[in-house]
Amino acid sequence: MALRDIYLDEISQWDHAQYLKEGLVLAENTNNAAEHPHPVRTNFIVMAFCEEGHAQYTINTRKLHVNPGDLFFISERHVVDDTEASTDFKCQYILVSTKFYHGFVQNVQNVSSLLLFSRNNPVVALTQEEIAVFQSYYNLIWQKMENHEHHFRTDLVKALLLAMFYDLSNVIWRVGKMQSGKSRRGDTIFENFIRLVEENYRTERRVSWYAEQLGISGKYLSEVIKHVSQRTPNQWIDDYVVLEIRVQLKNTTKSVREIAQELRFANQSFLGKYFKEHVGISPTEFRKR
Repeated sequence: MALRDIYLDEISQWDHAQYLKEGLVLAENTNNAAEHPHPVRTNFIVMAFCEEGHAQYTINTRKLHVNPGDLFFISERHVVDDTEASTDFKCQYILVSTKFYHGFVQNVQNVSSLLLFSRNNPVVALTQEEIAVFQSYYNLIWQKMENHEHHFRTDLVKALLLAMFYDLSNVIWRVGKMQSGKSRRGDTIFENFIRLVEENYRTERRVSWYAEQLGISGKYLSEVIKHVSQRTPNQWIDDYVVLEIRVQLKNTTKSVREIAQELRFANQSFLGKYFKEHVGISPTEFRKR
């Protein structure tokens, strides 16, 4: 059967779902997730907690199993197939668009830490304390999303998601301590590339430069990154640059001209065109909003 793309708008129609049009869905114990007998490609990030029952699925042909107490991740643009779940499967889902995610994270380190962790640890067994923390956040975010009369509903939900992320970072730290550090060559190249981008995106946007630092050809780097992440190196670099511009516009008083100079754009006009191409509005409009 042909591969089908799935979007948040469709997920928002699931049973027992809360939807924030800016790019967030919370969904509870729903069999909708197991009703995809054919492969689908996600156009959002998935973080979910299994409360009861069990399930299995494949991500890009990698078979994974989920049991009670497991937190599992699915990155954007990854292919999910062969989904099976027990009749008592009960799960809490947080599904977020990349754009919305970039809207509440505070810096690029937040992006890469969760990205790299979820790639190497798509399923993680939580401790009892971590389970209680995750479910507390989930229930509170659900309550705030239900309150459509709250004037600051979206901002409040973003703040809660950010707080949850920092608690999740503690899980990343705990699991990271127990791992041996072994990984496949493709994963290693991807991780090294992301860390290089994180350190140098302010001054370097050329894929050839990153390939040179890694000691491989630009063509090979592009092939590996595309295979591992379903995205091109340029897309990753652009994500980091756009996120930095958003953070600067939102959290500093620097002028667009100053930001352009800091990020090595030829001039303010070039930065404006670049930002509008990726975000849909000008830096000035973004700052006003």
